[in-house]
Amino acid sequence: MVHVGYTMMTEQAGPRELVEHVVGAERAGFDFSVTSDHYFPWLAAQGHSPYAWSVLGAAAQATSRIPLMTYVTCPTTRYHPAVVAQKAATMQVLSGGRFRLGLGSGENLNEHVVGAGWPAAPVRLDKLAEAIGIIRALFRGGEVTHHGTHFDVAQARLWDLPEVLPPIGVAVSGPRSCEVAGRLGDLVIATEPRGELLTAFDRHGGRGKPRIGQLPVCYDPDRKAALARAHEQFRWAVGAWSVNAELPGPAGFDAATRFVRSEDIAEAFPCGDDVGRFVEAVRAYVDAGFTEVSLVQIGGAHQEPFLEWAEAELLPALRTL
Repeated sequence: MVHVGYTMMTEQAGPRELVEHVVGAERAGFDFSVTSDHYFPWLAAQGHSPYAWSVLGAAAQATSRIPLMTYVTCPTTRYHPAVVAQKAATMQVLSGGRFRLGLGSGENLNEHVVGAGWPAAPVRLDKLAEAIGIIRALFRGGEVTHHGTHFDVAQARLWDLPEVLPPIGVAVSGPRSCEVAGRLGDLVIATEPRGELLTAFDRHGGRGKPRIGQLPVCYDPDRKAALARAHEQFRWAVGAWSVNAELPGPAGFDAATRFVRSEDIAEAFPCGDDVGRFVEAVRAYVDAGFTEVSLVQIGGAHQEPFLEWAEAELLPALRTL
């Protein structure tokens, strides 16, 4: 049976609302939750981007059961990996062992803000691999000093380590990232139901490890309204990550998606209130080999009706997969 998650999408709601939403997701019966970790929204129409780690800390105190996870944090530019290790360890303590650390090589959209430039994809993946090594070294306890290709760490130590360390997930989109994930990750993260990514992950050491996908959805009893909202706020998601990772801000995403049509959105995401459409979209991930799928309800002001509908209709239907 696939585990169904709820996404706290920080680009479309403020911090207090995000915490209220995950409390509602726990009450509705979702199996886990994830949160994006951005400095900018993809599109200005989304309208938000609070600090994800503050939201996670509040969520850890406001909930009692639902697992929490970053989906995903880039530990190489905006954040130093030693700081990410400290944040993750603290979250695992605060949540009572419910936290998983999702990591990725990042997007120019968020990482450019510190003025360090945006390297080519192979360099970004090399930095991610080195960062994971630093985080794991700090998780093992004791003092860590590291002088590597991309990072220096001087006499660092985590003073508040959880009894159970948070598992580390790695986001993938191609062969090289799958190699990093299989070799260094405890689980794999993807945003498309592409079985070849999981095959490559398995080939590099990922066999038997959890695999988590993410699916945007737009529930609304009025399907035309759902399509319009998804087009306004989520048309960026039909683009390839090889392009999305390079764009520097919302204006770039707006320009890059100017020719995306409502018909394209209808093909990409389930919109409306037809449970069968939603189930079939999740089934694509299950058939590809994913063990968990986190849903993104598009539209910050439309979470409560979605959660009510999910509890009454969608989650029971998805439990049959």
